[in-house]
Amino acid sequence: MPQYKISETDSIFYLHTTAKTPGLPTFVFFNPLTGDTNNWEALIAPELRAKGFGTLSFDYRGQTQSTFAPDSGLTSPGIVSDAVGLLQSVQPDNPVFVGLSIGGLYAAQAWLAGAPADKLVLINTLRHDGPRLQWIGDALVRAVEIGGLPLFRDMFLPLLMNEGWLEANRSNFLATPAAYEPLSTDSGTYKLLAEAAPSADWDLPYERLTLPTLVITGLQDHVFLENSVVEELFARLPQGQRLDIADAGHLIPGEHPEKLVDILANFK
Repeated sequence: MPQYKISETDSIFYLHTTAKTPGLPTFVFFNPLTGDTNNWEALIAPELRAKGFGTLSFDYRGQTQSTFAPDSGLTSPGIVSDAVGLLQSVQPDNPVFVGLSIGGLYAAQAWLAGAPADKLVLINTLRHDGPRLQWIGDALVRAVEIGGLPLFRDMFLPLLMNEGWLEANRSNFLATPAAYEPLSTDSGTYKLLAEAAPSADWDLPYERLTLPTLVITGLQDHVFLENSVVEELFARLPQGQRLDIADAGHLIPGEHPEKLVDILANFK
């Protein structure tokens, strides 16, 4: 199991495959806080590899297969620093950074910190931080303290996913109350929600993102999407391209993975 070692206790799990077709890019995937490499490796990364592209997926410290010490601070600046170090170690060819939700923020910040990339893809990333989103973030932490991730999913997925996904998957959720258990405050997931999310700096200098940047927006995202904010921030991108998906919510890799593969493969 490949690991990028940060210290004796802390390391980053990653999966790297070089492009089979010379000259094709390597897609570097940045997870949301409650995700892991499976967001990409379930279908998207294998399909891109089958088309000849390279891929690099990795878990943040606190996510499934990476390691951390109990006293490690799992902050957003630390996640970006880890990503920059991993990229310096692996040195993927012709990298295209792809970030989902807060992962897009981390991808942009990694590039601004000096990690090379040819292009950038931001999936449901553009937003202004403020009282509403801070309240939602605090409520999410409270939900996992009471009922773990099952309670969080039951509460928030109806606001995050598209109508078709919800209809098809509702039977897999809404557990009986007895199935809800508090998430350990020592777990990586809890630390990321309680430490990394509040420490994120959403005041990106969009004018400095001078690489080609594709902004993908799911129009059925009822938590993070504010159209006026997306339009305002998108206008600040020097080389921005925009793609709105009417039948997608916030978690597009889980809702429309095949469509996302085609979008990435054809991003010029």
